[in-house]
Amino acid sequence: MLRDCMRIVAVMDPVSTVVPDEDTSFAIIREAIARGHSAYHVLDCDVALSGNTVTAFARPISIPQEFLSRGRQATPSAIPPATVLPMTLGAPEPLLLREVDAVFIRKDPPFDAAYWWLTLLLEHVRDQTLIVNDPRGLRDANEKLYACHFPSVMPRTLVDSDRARIRAFVQHIGGQAVIKPIDGHGGEGVFQLFLSDPNVNGLIEAVTQQGRSLAMVQEYIPEVREGDKRILLMDGDPLGAILRVPQGGDVRSNIHVGGSVVATEINDADQRIIDEVAPRLREDGLYFVGLDIIGGKLTEVNVTSPTGIQQMSRLGGQNCEAKVIDWLEARAAANPA
Repeated sequence: MLRDCMRIVAVMDPVSTVVPDEDTSFAIIREAIARGHSAYHVLDCDVALSGNTVTAFARPISIPQEFLSRGRQATPSAIPPATVLPMTLGAPEPLLLREVDAVFIRKDPPFDAAYWWLTLLLEHVRDQTLIVNDPRGLRDANEKLYACHFPSVMPRTLVDSDRARIRAFVQHIGGQAVIKPIDGHGGEGVFQLFLSDPNVNGLIEAVTQQGRSLAMVQEYIPEVREGDKRILLMDGDPLGAILRVPQGGDVRSNIHVGGSVVATEINDADQRIIDEVAPRLREDGLYFVGLDIIGGKLTEVNVTSPTGIQQMSRLGGQNCEAKVIDWLEARAAANPA
């Protein structure tokens, strides 16, 4: 039987970074609290291991009514005054993570050493409580390289650090490509390559750090000018989609670098990609995932802190974050402590 109140722990960045009209973590927490569940904020450094017991020194989250009421609507309403904080935190209290209903890892990229240590600590409770996403899955699923498990739905791709081999690959696929660091995020370090550009060697060397770091090089997809589609999945099933459109001739469409967001639908090509990746995602415990699709080709699989759920809800006229909490409630009902 489902508890009257689930306890959900969100491992995320400081609440000072929360943008209430955009932040996906905030939307999920808001929906949980609106239903009467308890949510707690934890930084990665607030998780401790003693013996085989993992404890989080967690702060209870409160959301003022001005923000909480907006969580029940798919359309935006008036923004509360700037003096009203979207989230406030109570005094820290120790929580045994094996006794909570879910741990949501929502720490933004990059996947750094602190992120690595966090996943290793959470190994000790991965079979005792639901962790979204699974710590082993997070360690195995680099957001660029994980897509390479599905070459049939990807653009032609090379992962390499050698300038000569990268140039040969770009020549082979027609003389232009997109290059990006495999540990980048938010459009960071993404460049369009033209072999005819006198700066091409410098761009390759910058992204590969003079050949010391791997880069992902993908064939240029002209449809990128129309937009980069983000599809959010919950346990392999689509929550919805948005289209991020680049601005001012930029090849990048990420929201963080100025891309605009418009409504879109999941088409047959998108569904084929979902059908291809969903079984592997479930197998790896990657429940809350964002797929990036350009021109019917999978370019990235975002697993650390996928975003876009609020824009999806507003543009699609539905409450996508409600589907996330529906899933958590169903899991809690099926696996009571």
